[in-house]
Amino acid sequence: MKRIPLYVQIIIGLVAGVIWALLSGWLGWSHFTAQWIAPFGRIFINLLKLIAVPLVFFSIIGGIIKLGNPKNLGLLGGKTMGLYLATTLFSIFLGLLIVNVAQPGKAFDEQMRIENRINYEIWLQSEGLSPKDGRWMMNNPAYQTILAEVGSRVGYEEIGSVGDRLEVAQKAAERGPLTFLEEMVPENIFLALGDNRNMLQVIFFALFFGVSVLFIPKIKAESITTIMDALSDTFIKMVDIVMWGAPYFVFALMAGMVGEIAGDNPAMVLELFKGLTWYSLAVLGGLLLMAFVVYPGLMSIMVRGLSFREFLRGISPAQMLAFSTSSSAATLPVTLECVEENLKVDKKITSFVLPIGATINMDGTSLYQAVAVVFLAQMHMVDLSLAQQLTVVLTTTLASIGAAAIPGAGIVMLMVVLTSVGLNPAWIAIILPVDRILDMVRTMVNVTGDAMVATIVAKTTDLDHIENE
Repeated sequence: MKRIPLYVQIIIGLVAGVIWALLSGWLGWSHFTAQWIAPFGRIFINLLKLIAVPLVFFSIIGGIIKLGNPKNLGLLGGKTMGLYLATTLFSIFLGLLIVNVAQPGKAFDEQMRIENRINYEIWLQSEGLSPKDGRWMMNNPAYQTILAEVGSRVGYEEIGSVGDRLEVAQKAAERGPLTFLEEMVPENIFLALGDNRNMLQVIFFALFFGVSVLFIPKIKAESITTIMDALSDTFIKMVDIVMWGAPYFVFALMAGMVGEIAGDNPAMVLELFKGLTWYSLAVLGGLLLMAFVVYPGLMSIMVRGLSFREFLRGISPAQMLAFSTSSSAATLPVTLECVEENLKVDKKITSFVLPIGATINMDGTSLYQAVAVVFLAQMHMVDLSLAQQLTVVLTTTLASIGAAAIPGAGIVMLMVVLTSVGLNPAWIAIILPVDRILDMVRTMVNVTGDAMVATIVAKTTDLDHIENE
C-alpha cells in the first residue's frame, strides 16, 4: 500500500471497517469484533491524544519565541480570532436559515407533534415555567385524553445516558459570564497537561510562557528555542510513526463503532436515520455547504496561488481521521503535519493558529446545534421568536469557546443552548441515535475550518516583515 496516498489508504480502512461490522453482525461475530478488533481503534485514539497535548504545548512556545516581538503575536492573534469568530457566526446563521426554510421538525405526524407539545407543557409545569408563546394546549378539553396518556409516560429525563449529561449541562448553565476566563487559568500546569479536556489551560500557559521568553535576553532565549524545536520535532516524528498504521487502526475503530451501534442486527444502522431523516439531511446539507461552498468561497477571496482542490488533497488525511475519531484534539497532531508539510504553511503560524482552532473553532458543531434546537422546537410545536433565535446564536457562540474537543462534547453544549431558550434539555434523547454519525461529519468540518483559517492567516501575513520589525 506504499504507493497509495495515505488519505486513500485511510478511506479504504474506513470502508472496510464498516463492511466488517455489518458482516460480523449478520454472522453473529459482534462479540469477537468488540473483544479483539475494537480495542485497537481505542488504542489509536489514545496514541493520538498522548501526542496532542505535549505537541501543542511545545509548538506554541516555540512558535511564539520565533515571532520575536509581542506586537507580532497581537497581530497574528487578532487576525486568527477574527476569522474563527466570523466563520462560527456564519455557520450558526446558515444552520438557522436551513432549518427555518426546510422545517424538518414539521415533517412528523400531527398527532405526534400534539403529544410532544403536551409533554413539553407538563415539563414546564414541573419546572414552574410558562411557555414563551403563551399557549397551554393541555388546558384544551379536546386534548384531555392525550394529556392522560402522555402524563403516564416516562420522560426523557429518566433515560440513563440523558440523566448523566443533564447533570453536566445544568452545571454548565449555571456558569457565570466570565467562568470560561476563570477556568482558562490553571492552578497546576502538570494537572492540566495530564487531561485532554484542559486544552485551553495548556494553551494559556504556553502563550504566557512563550510571551515571557520574549522579554528575557536573546542569548538565554535561543537555548529555549532549540529545546522547544527539538521536542516538537520529536512529537511530529511520533505522529509519523503512528500514521504508518493509520489505515489498520481506522479499520478497527470503524468496525468497533458501527458494531456497537448495530450489534447482531445490521439493519439497526439504517434504522438510525429512519424517523430523523429530514433532520439528518438538514444537518448534513449545512455541513457540506460549509465545507464545499463557504470555505472555498472564502479561500478564493483571500488566498491566491492555492486552489481548494489542492487544499483538500493536502488536508485529506486529517479529514479522514477527524471523521473516524470524532475528536479535533486527537486529530490535531495530524492536522499540524498536513498543514505544514502538504500546504507549506510556516510552523510559526500552525503552532499558534491550529491548537487554538481545535479548542475554540466549532463551525460544524455550532451549525448542528442551531439546526437541532429549532428542529426540536418545531417537533414540539414551539415557535421560536426572532429574539430566541438570536439567543441561540449568542449562546452557541459562547458555548463553543473552550468546549472540549472530544467526542460527544457537542451534545452537552446543545443541552446548554436548549436551556437558554426555555426548552427541555432532555430532548437530546430524541437525536442521540443519529448523533454519533453526525458528530463524525461535523468534526471533519471543524478540522477543515481550522486548516482553512491557518492557510488564510499564512497567505495574508508577511512573516518576513514580522521577523524584521
